[in-house]
Parts: sequence; C-alpha cells; structure tokens
Amino acid sequence: MNDNIYRRRPTDNSAIPNIIFFLLVANGLVFALQQWNGNFLIVNFALWPVGTPLFQPWQLLTYGFLHSPSYLGHIFWNMFGLWMFGRDLERMMGPKRFLIYYLTCVIGAGIVQLIVAGTQGGIYPTLGASGGVFGILLAFGMAFPNRMVMLLIPPIPMRAKYFVIGYGLLEFYLGVSGNEPGVANFAHLGGMLFGFLLIQYWKKSAKR
Repeated sequence: MNDNIYRRRPTDNSAIPNIIFFLLVANGLVFALQQWNGNFLIVNFALWPVGTPLFQPWQLLTYGFLHSPSYLGHIFWNMFGLWMFGRDLERMMGPKRFLIYYLTCVIGAGIVQLIVAGTQGGIYPTLGASGGVFGILLAFGMAFPNRMVMLLIPPIPMRAKYFVIGYGLLEFYLGVSGNEPGVANFAHLGGMLFGFLLIQYWKKSAKR
C-alpha cells in the first residue's frame, strides 16, 4: 500500500487512538445494553434479510455494533482484532479516513451478507463487527506486509501478508463448505473486498 493514499503521517503515539477508543466504547456499551434488552436491539438493529418485515436500511450499519449477547468471545475477539490491527492504521490514515474505511467495510460486508442470505433463503439476523475487522486486517496486511504477527493457534510467527491471505482463503473455504454454521464467512470476505476497493479508489485519487 502506498503511503500517498494517506492524508497525513502518523503523529498519535497514544496506546489507543481516538476512533479505536470510540469504537471499543460504543461496542462495549451496546453489548451491555443487550444484556438488559437484547431482543429489542436484535429485532430492530441486527441485519435481517431483504424482503422480510424486519429489514430496515439502517441495519446495514447498526448490525456492526451488535454481538451475540450470550457469547462473550464474539465481542472480545472482534474488539481485540480491531485494537491489534487498527491502531497503526488509524495513526497513518488519520481518524476521519480511518472511520470512513471501517464503516465502508461494515456496510460492504452487510451488502454481501444480504446477497448470500437472499440466495440461501431463511430468516435469521446477522450481527457483529467482523466485517469491519476483516477490512482492517486486509488494510494492515497491505500497509505492513512484512511485519511479523503471532498466531494464537498454533503460536507461530508469520508475516502479515501471508496471515491475511491464509485467513481469507480459510474464510472462503468455510463459506463454501458450510463447515462453520452460524458464521457469516462471506460477510467477512465482503468486508475485505470493499476495503480493497476503497484502497484502490484512494490510490487512484492520490495520483491525479
């Protein structure tokens, strides 16, 4: 990824940049609200298939701030990934561009999920920040391709570019095979796809 697609060089050395901090707090607060009245939030703000009475346009954004209320690991791993891979990206992009990028990935993942849900049939909600996080992961791999990251299982170091490629291929396999039911694997890939397209658009705009 060329540095000239960014509007400023990194200047923020804080442990948690502003947008990352905002997203962590917002997701945490919504998760807390879900413990109190989770059904209302899921019915109105999770992403439901188009053509059902429950679908509303704003859900393409709001679903990305909801997580499974009964599984702490869902929000924990998403927020961990956002913090781990997003910090340096926000410092490079600046807060405004980083937020635009993240929300584009969330919405793009939602669009892909609606297409998949429309072909598969069934009425079920989609929720979680994974689409945005996978977009962040893609941008991290493009910005820092040779940076070493440590896998958790198995605990081995790997260059970021190979980690991103491997993760993308795994998501594609799981989506096609159906070996991970209940997980929107194609939405994850949608987040990466829309993130890639936005990065390419910024690159072309920077050359004009």
